[in-house]
Amino acid sequence: MIDDDCLHSMAHYTSLSREDFVLEVGAGFGALTRILSPLCGEVIAVEVDRRLVELLKRELKGFDNVVVIEGDALQARIPKFNKVVANPPFHISSPILFWLLEKNFDLAVLTFQQEFAERLVADAGSKDYSRLTVETYYRAEVELLETVPKEAFLPQPDVNACIVRLKPRNAPPFHLKSEQIFHDLVRTLFTQRNRKVRNAVADFLYRVGKKESLADSLLFHDKRVRELAPEDFGAIANELAD
Repeated sequence: MIDDDCLHSMAHYTSLSREDFVLEVGAGFGALTRILSPLCGEVIAVEVDRRLVELLKRELKGFDNVVVIEGDALQARIPKFNKVVANPPFHISSPILFWLLEKNFDLAVLTFQQEFAERLVADAGSKDYSRLTVETYYRAEVELLETVPKEAFLPQPDVNACIVRLKPRNAPPFHLKSEQIFHDLVRTLFTQRNRKVRNAVADFLYRVGKKESLADSLLFHDKRVRELAPEDFGAIANELAD
């Protein structure tokens, strides 16, 4: 991202203070890092490109509260952080999001491809509704803050982006008897999103050693997978847990 207004907006949306330890994934040339540094206690700038890491260490050596880490954020050892501000590469949006939702943090402001961002808040039954929607809804509150034109990036992508704010929920929106069953169920059913639940759930029942005939007695068995609200997936998972 090369647009200063967008970069400053991201920092503003994060409400930073000197008490915050901020993770930046994909630090690039350090444009965002320079903005974040005076606003927080520490910036953990992660970059996978060795050439950019060398540049960052050289250009940011005067910033005492910036720690540059070379590596893939999904695999590197990351120091403790409580907030995230980042422009991750679009092609790792989904892995980064699921990785982040497993972490303990207060707030994240991220730039995603517009289409990906819209999937995070899609309504049940819509074309954008997906496993991503359900899993994110269970773990975090999501706000789409502003559209970022493709001209704000170098090199310029084919589509616009969106600044997204994620805030982990203090408590889940519905009770689960087994989170593992819920996550497995959501993953399995969305591979067959247009089928009725009774048909789509058969593979899942087989894998967990249950009779496939159980599918006809499950809640919402006659609805299409894409029509299930997140709470509906939770109710089915609780039935299976019993």
